[in-house]
Amino acid sequence: MCGIVGYIGEKQASPVLLDGLKKLEYRGYDSSGIGVITSDDGKMLLYKTRGKIKDLQALLESHPVPASSIGISHTRWATHGVPNKVNAHPHADCAGKILVVHNGIVENFEELKKELRRKGHRFASETDTEVVSHLIEENYRGDLISAVRKAIKRLRGAFALGIISADHPDTLVAARVGSPLIIGLGKNENFIASDAPAILEHTRKIIYLKDGQLAVLRKDKVDISTFSGKAVRPKVDTVTFKIDAVQKQGYAHFMLKEIHEQPEVLRQMLQKRLKGEALDLEGLGLNDRQLKAIDQIVIVACGTAYHAGLVGKYIIESLSGVRVSVDVSSEFRYRQPIIGKRTLVMAVSQSGETADTLAAAREAKAKGAKVISICNVLGSSLARESDGVLYTYAGPEIGVASTKAYTAQLCMLYLIALKLSSLKHAVSPRERHLLIKQLRNIPALYEKILKNKNAVADIARANSHFGCFLFLGRNVNFPSALEGALKLKEISYIPAEGYAAGEMKHGPIALIDEYRAVVCVAPQSPVYEKMVSNMQEIRARRGNIIAIATEGDKAIAHHAHQTIYVPATHELLTPLLVAIPLQLLAYYIAVKLGCDVDQPRNLAKSVTVE
Repeated sequence: MCGIVGYIGEKQASPVLLDGLKKLEYRGYDSSGIGVITSDDGKMLLYKTRGKIKDLQALLESHPVPASSIGISHTRWATHGVPNKVNAHPHADCAGKILVVHNGIVENFEELKKELRRKGHRFASETDTEVVSHLIEENYRGDLISAVRKAIKRLRGAFALGIISADHPDTLVAARVGSPLIIGLGKNENFIASDAPAILEHTRKIIYLKDGQLAVLRKDKVDISTFSGKAVRPKVDTVTFKIDAVQKQGYAHFMLKEIHEQPEVLRQMLQKRLKGEALDLEGLGLNDRQLKAIDQIVIVACGTAYHAGLVGKYIIESLSGVRVSVDVSSEFRYRQPIIGKRTLVMAVSQSGETADTLAAAREAKAKGAKVISICNVLGSSLARESDGVLYTYAGPEIGVASTKAYTAQLCMLYLIALKLSSLKHAVSPRERHLLIKQLRNIPALYEKILKNKNAVADIARANSHFGCFLFLGRNVNFPSALEGALKLKEISYIPAEGYAAGEMKHGPIALIDEYRAVVCVAPQSPVYEKMVSNMQEIRARRGNIIAIATEGDKAIAHHAHQTIYVPATHELLTPLLVAIPLQLLAYYIAVKLGCDVDQPRNLAKSVTVE
């Protein structure tokens, strides 16, 4: 949600900033801008445009940027004010000497804006961000750092800030509360960015700025302190993933590439975490005695991660007998949850920066619960604030619609369920052995499904004209139906709804006609016959049925118009398998409709505001 890149060094700043923004466009793409201080005369120049980074690139090609070695840039996901040139970042003060880029929300901006207007400040935009530049200006007496410190003490909400001033062309200032920001360390150059991919071509040495910290960057050094001015000695991390992880490598879209990466992601996870039949949950932060004492698990997550959590409920309860509830993170903190010292809260987030999930984790800790996170991004806020963290190591996910992060989260939840099963003795050793054996085989089954992707593409194209979709599933695949519907509406904009199949007769059946496609997730399971009954009810009302079924199930053809097959596996593992065709179905429908698959309208990766 909003991407920030800043640079100070000896290179020409604008190409570094523009290239960095391209790597962060998944975080927002409503509008973008670059601000630099020219090397010759110290002027502040601003280039902003509505639209995607390609529009900013066209602007810079038609209006070349003079030599400059310091600048800040931003790609926006709109919160306050419509996406246009005026509301695009950076934002300036009255004199045009201070520029600010911002990720997050200033919750008290209206109060600050009224105060500043009374003091004579003039505002050009509708954004909350602009108050920051004017607040710095109001406190500026020749000392930029002091002015920034005074300004940020007045801000409420979440923010990651990048700040430059024409009076201080050798200084780039950064600060954060609640929104991610990293510092990149180079030779005679330094960077700020919302995420590592923006600066990987220049450095792999990273400082993860923490909440309540301010950084002062010059080309040859970085000083970090608390907001009150106490010096901090930061930890320097080295980013290890390869640069090709954030490139398409010949695929038409990042989403398709990331779908194809899933076999290897799970293979590496299982190799790392499964040693024979012993589980290595390094990072969990809880010993066996503490785990065994748990009598309740609460999973908090948003969006796709919430659907992973719902699958987790089914499998953990089935394998361990521990009660599990799943909350949308944004609701958890407001419902007075009943949790305590024997409650384990599992916070699931790809980025580890999801504001609602962070808030839920903090609420849980305040109530005395242990919090572990399932997260993909090393050093994220959620990982730092949890009692333990289980990293999925899925690699950067650039496509806004989550694919490999989802199946990696699922896999981690299966591993947790198996760990609990060994402690709680809720399933037989034979059953546990069978599950582990079949879980190991999932990556190979993924490869088999992907070899048949053209069949899914044909079905997708044949059904892309339908104006709405209903996704149905039962038991452990009810969440699969929810996730399938979410994927389709995210990237194709087709209205889609996921439902528990048994609930169809209580309302959604009224929608069934020849203009709606219904996707029925119906692998072999104890509820298979009930799914077939639901499919017969749909056929009787002329609904078009796409079934996802187990290989060898010839009978399903009598009930569905088209069938996508997945290999046979243990019933509890089927959500891992059906995820792939659901992702492919959404992908190929969106491509057929000409949608921007990787950057769907109004969405962004890593939602860092409430």
